[in-house]
Amino acid sequence: MSLNILALNWNDLKNPFAGGAEVQLEEMLRRLVSRGHCVTLFCSGWRGGAEEETIEGIRVVRRGNRYNFNLVAPFHLRRLASEGKFDVMLEDINKIPFYTPLFMSIPTLVLVPHLFAETVFQEINPVLGTYIYLSEKPMIGVYRGIRYCAASESTQSDLAARGVPLKDITVVHCGVDRKTYAYDASIEKYDTPTILYLGRVKKYKSIQHLIDAMILVRKTVSNARLMVVGAGDYLPTLELQASRLGLSDCIEFAGFVPTANKIERLRKSHVIVLPSIREGWGLTNIEANAVGTCVVASDAPGLRDSVRDGETGYLFPYGDIPALTERLLRILTNSTQRQLLEKGGLAWADRFSWDTATEKLEALLGEVAEKK
Repeated sequence: MSLNILALNWNDLKNPFAGGAEVQLEEMLRRLVSRGHCVTLFCSGWRGGAEEETIEGIRVVRRGNRYNFNLVAPFHLRRLASEGKFDVMLEDINKIPFYTPLFMSIPTLVLVPHLFAETVFQEINPVLGTYIYLSEKPMIGVYRGIRYCAASESTQSDLAARGVPLKDITVVHCGVDRKTYAYDASIEKYDTPTILYLGRVKKYKSIQHLIDAMILVRKTVSNARLMVVGAGDYLPTLELQASRLGLSDCIEFAGFVPTANKIERLRKSHVIVLPSIREGWGLTNIEANAVGTCVVASDAPGLRDSVRDGETGYLFPYGDIPALTERLLRILTNSTQRQLLEKGGLAWADRFSWDTATEKLEALLGEVAEKK
């Protein structure tokens, strides 16, 4: 059955503030279009962004901005619904819930990468943090009886602990773009022992812990270096930290880089590190494994789901700098062990496909639409 789908997310992939949640949603939306469904994505706008455009078959409608989108969304969503005759809505909750059951009557499937809970205070000031924290509180009651699609088992457990019946939660793991993130055995690692962070540069990503660990790492591997690749508002703070610790000569803050450059760094680095306090899944872990690079990540929600400790990389207790250092040194000082992890990572990454993820999401959307 061909469905007319209305998708709702804070950002789309063209938005400068887009991240893994947008990748997850749009990889599947594009495939839903290719499978014969009609998709409209409603999201926030930004200065210079078109109000409407079609991207790979997806009609993208942008209104408001990152500061007021949840406030203007109800008005525009109702107007879209009156024009579009949608069969089902896919609501992506990766910031503040939109609480669409209060003003929409379209059958809805909720996609949840992860919820912030108390970890929001690790990222922003107490006033805005309190606003976001309290905004999540009524969610379970308002969305009662609605089906959920969780990005990981950790998110599933979080939702269940908040009161969502397990029967209403289905886990759909992210896939990996094997054309972009392809393994090439002919590509060698950098001559210098290299650690990579790749992603948005935000406070909750806890890159500051990785910089602290570099002092200890270099006591054993004196020529080790760190590349921080990505943009974000926490970058100036990290640059000051590196300078204060005397590490500016061994840490490169590359900022945003084109995809080809990103893939090259990902392939040639000896290890990639994700030290976040919480993630929905840890897509970068799988992408790294797919190109033949092992991972060290914090034993945090989402990340513990996408890393097989001792098989595809290592987990360490969140915030434990000595433990992070010890895991990094296992890899940087033992090429045999590193290569075993790389082999395990390649096998692990083979299990994840966007086509498979889309098929599962398509089935869920069909079940939800049938209850109309």
